[in-house]
Amino acid sequence: MSLTKTYCSGIYPLALILSLSLADLAHARSTHTFANLGMQSFATHCFSPFLTRQKAVDVFRVTGFAYDFYDLDPFSSAAPSPAEGREVTVGTDRRCEISFDGTHGLQAADVAVAALKSEGLDTRADVPAHFIRTQDTTLLAARRL
Repeated sequence: MSLTKTYCSGIYPLALILSLSLADLAHARSTHTFANLGMQSFATHCFSPFLTRQKAVDVFRVTGFAYDFYDLDPFSSAAPSPAEGREVTVGTDRRCEISFDGTHGLQAADVAVAALKSEGLDTRADVPAHFIRTQDTTLLAARRL
């Protein structure tokens, strides 16, 4: 069986896309601690208006997570952080995403929803049309900030 990535993604308007697929149980166990760290890092840092490109590098790169971050119109007085690597998602000004191996989609969705709730981000928004639910999608939702 192949192992896929679990994504914790924040896009403004926020769209959370988390994927879940079957994987080898032994490998899933070995990635469990790393996945928990990834989910917690996402919940702790991605909703902060003070997260910048450099802080994202400092937080996510040292942990070994694959990540993507940009903030073109910060909520704080921080300078804008341009997109690097990927193109800007149409209709967004901020993206914070981490990914890691494993089959942790349901747990990642629960962590992301709890983080949104703790930040008071509960106003639903339309998911951009170019995001589509696939067979492996665990959560696809948007919140207005």
